[in-house]
Amino acid sequence: MTTETLVLAGGCFWCTEAVFEQVRGVLDVESGYSNGQAERPTYEDVCTGATGCAEVVKLVYDPAVIGVRDLLTIFFATHDPTTPNRQGADVGTQYRSGIYWTTPEQAEVARALIAELQAQRAFGAPIVTEVEPLRHYWPAEAEHQDFFARHPYHGYCLAVAAPKVAKLRRAFAQHLKPDRA
Repeated sequence: MTTETLVLAGGCFWCTEAVFEQVRGVLDVESGYSNGQAERPTYEDVCTGATGCAEVVKLVYDPAVIGVRDLLTIFFATHDPTTPNRQGADVGTQYRSGIYWTTPEQAEVARALIAELQAQRAFGAPIVTEVEPLRHYWPAEAEHQDFFARHPYHGYCLAVAAPKVAKLRRAFAQHLKPDRA
């Protein structure tokens, strides 16, 4: 089996991880930090906004099961790509919208999808998602991994992550893992 890696920044990594853990063809989802200037930052470092790192999820997926366009369609549907450095009440550069690609095809698909969504005025405002090569990635601390699965009744998870997962289940049922459908 051939796998590919794609790193996405869609605000708080707990929410983005909760969505993509449900998706068929996604073999691994890991929360982490990416594309800033700090080396091996901690959560506390990233929360200051001074590292330039985004909260991200690293997806390892099987392109024979799910393509990058489908992954990105889910990504755009489950976060707000029009607010620079913000997702809801979460504000700061660490919450920006970003696609950090590892293959030129991923970059091409991302740019083409953004152009289509812009032409359709899908969001009513310009998309500000950055599309950049993955420069570096560091895993987040253990307490941030599988957070939604381990803490489904945490206030933030109930208020922010659970609605995103519910939207995934409604809009993308065909992409759910069999045990999640």
